[in-house]
Amino acid sequence: MGLINGLPAHILLVHFVVVLVPLTALALAVCSVRPSAAQRMGVVLPLLALITLVSVPLATGAGEWLEEHVDSDALVRRHAALGDGLLPWAGGLFVLAVFVWWAARRTASSGSVTSRGTRRPPVALRVTVAVLSLVVAVGAAVDVYRIGDSGAKAAWHDGFSKTAVNGDGDAG
Repeated sequence: MGLINGLPAHILLVHFVVVLVPLTALALAVCSVRPSAAQRMGVVLPLLALITLVSVPLATGAGEWLEEHVDSDALVRRHAALGDGLLPWAGGLFVLAVFVWWAARRTASSGSVTSRGTRRPPVALRVTVAVLSLVVAVGAAVDVYRIGDSGAKAAWHDGFSKTAVNGDGDAG
């Protein structure tokens, strides 16, 4: 994917990733710690994670096209290298979101009985999934930040002046 309405597709698609990865990470973290939240979210959690997973290769593919159409320098190469590492994090978000959703659906048929008479998975499994979900959620969010920061540096390192160039702006 190259251009969308005359603009490089990457600079448009990357906004989906920047919003969806942290949003999915937050939803997964909450749902893995609070099974009642997972039950309320229902199928929305794995669908959100699936959309997030699909958005990552779309943005990176468009980024690879853009990389071929800009001057190559160390900042662009660093951004591209960091961007290539996001897909495993998005995959982890998706797999865990599906598992958390599935476990929330199965609470009536496995584990110990709650005060409401429903069943929940064993505590050790819930804690393991919650810890794994938190690790993947934080890792994905941090990775998106690092990738975005490197992309902003690559795009803007020589593209602006710290003082107003036309004399109309406030330099302070």
